[in-house]
Amino acid sequence: MAWRRWRVCRRGRLWLLVVLAALPIATAAVVAIAFPSVAATICPGCYGLERLAPGVYAESGLPPDRRRQVVSTVEEAERRVRDFYSGRQGSPRILACLSDRCYGRIGGGGERGVAVLNRAVMLSPEGVDPVIASHEMSHVELHARLVTDDAVPQWFDEGLAVVVSGDPRYLAAETAADRCLVSTDAVLPVTLDAWLRAAGTDVRTYAKAACRVSRWITANGGPHAVLDLVRRLNAGETLGAVTKM
Repeated sequence: MAWRRWRVCRRGRLWLLVVLAALPIATAAVVAIAFPSVAATICPGCYGLERLAPGVYAESGLPPDRRRQVVSTVEEAERRVRDFYSGRQGSPRILACLSDRCYGRIGGGGERGVAVLNRAVMLSPEGVDPVIASHEMSHVELHARLVTDDAVPQWFDEGLAVVVSGDPRYLAAETAADRCLVSTDAVLPVTLDAWLRAAGTDVRTYAKAACRVSRWITANGGPHAVLDLVRRLNAGETLGAVTKM
């Protein structure tokens, strides 16, 4: 009987080991299916992306001129973020697609670009552009500096990203006395869901947020005001108390 119990226990341990060994594989499969953007960030090569430069990946098989386009876009976007923030603390992986098929494979939708978990930036064929790339990198950079992700409302995050990227769709040229194209005193969306709903129904939502952020930055002496804001938010103050917005 003791021998039989030992065999049963041994078989039980073997099955337990098999189950434990299979768990990471099963988990990876679930992530790959349910969250392809996260999986592609972890393993770009698993989704047909190849490394073009440190931290920069694009779909394989691109001709030399398109590869150079991706690298130069990322370099210019990094420069815009670095110049505004006086350096960089975030170092997101860049996943660039030059075809819709590639972008869909890594989990992209109808957007031009998107920041993934503040760890990576995905660029669609229309998003391989310094404006779009620096917009998404600004999101990553801001959250790399904040202690808590919800320290700023979504409208401030988006408006700041427009300012950093210099997006001409939503802001006048940097040389303009007032860069606002659309202004509003209305309450702007605080949460991501509310922002997506508002931006989906009113194309001026980005311009409104950018206007408010741009005017606050100008009134407070320039980009260093954002660095001071981050410091104070990390110390426990609130955005309203610091900015009066």
